[in-house]
Amino acid sequence: MSRHIVEIETKTFVRFWLVILGFALLTFFVVRASEALAIIGIAILLAIAIRPFALKVDNLIGKNKQSNLASVLAYLIVLLVIATIIAVIGPVIVNEFAKFLSSLPGMMQSSDLSALNDIGKTFGIESLSTEIIHSIEDLSKNFLSIFGTGVVSGISTVSSILAKAGITLVITLFLLLDGPSIMENMWSKIGAKKSVQDLKDEKDSEVKVATEARVITTKMAKVVSTFVSKQVSIAIIDGLATGFSVFALCLIFGVSANLAIPMGMITMTFYLIPMFGQVIGAGLVTLILLFNNPLMALIWLAFYIVYGFIEVNVFAPKIQGNALKLKPVVVLVSITIGTYMFGLFGAIIAIPIAACMKILIDEYPTIRKLRK
Repeated sequence: MSRHIVEIETKTFVRFWLVILGFALLTFFVVRASEALAIIGIAILLAIAIRPFALKVDNLIGKNKQSNLASVLAYLIVLLVIATIIAVIGPVIVNEFAKFLSSLPGMMQSSDLSALNDIGKTFGIESLSTEIIHSIEDLSKNFLSIFGTGVVSGISTVSSILAKAGITLVITLFLLLDGPSIMENMWSKIGAKKSVQDLKDEKDSEVKVATEARVITTKMAKVVSTFVSKQVSIAIIDGLATGFSVFALCLIFGVSANLAIPMGMITMTFYLIPMFGQVIGAGLVTLILLFNNPLMALIWLAFYIVYGFIEVNVFAPKIQGNALKLKPVVVLVSITIGTYMFGLFGAIIAIPIAACMKILIDEYPTIRKLRK
């Protein structure tokens, strides 16, 4: 039998194991620093999304380029809007749910529950309706204390979330202030031009690749900011439609008109969640209106379904256009992956990340051409 001896150079052997070790260390780093990387990634996306608004603030205060003052003002305005939405929506949801629980026993006592009692007797319960009413009464009396106890028991989780949110917001602010200058310095040091058209007489392949990288990064930033601005614009229109329609129905049915603004904020906020957010927001508003007047809730739901159809086919295409150029299946898969990886926020950022990946794929042939 003949033996085939494969000779491997020492450098090749060492290089192979160094590559394996490098991948292992990179995997270890990503796993251990996954939360930190997620916080930094979210902060970068937020900074990119807020920057166009900062430039508009700059124009209002008479500056020719983005200043630190404009960045801080834009940042504070965004934080104020978010804080206002949370402060308005939260108490309304809790109060409406508590009010519904307190009124439910009386509604059940005034209803014919003989069929419910018949079902209870088959399980050996003499008066099932009475037991249910007593349970609801106890729940409505203790709702706020139960709610408070749940908040206190989960204080460590809440503190952790608030700490991460605080770190994210601080990093976002610093990226708004220093990010543009850092990027400009980096591009100038590696010799990257502002556009591919500036490479007419350039022979250095590294400069060409660096310029293409700059062009791709600029396109990604534009895609993210465009997506956020257009999504927010449609969400505001959606919230206004809900607010005005609820206000009109409150006047017709004699319900407190104080519900109009919170309901509009609910649909506006949930609309920012792609694909599923509009359904969730409509369901929550319908449920709250149902607590006050069932007929009013059904009329509003019918109106919102018609309005949603018009919005999807008329308003949204005109405002959004085809800026991201993503197929529906890509959007759905991206949202699914983003939701499982980062929860609710993952669903929000999934589409712009998918759009950025599409830019990389589209620009790959150009990168190969420039490297040759």
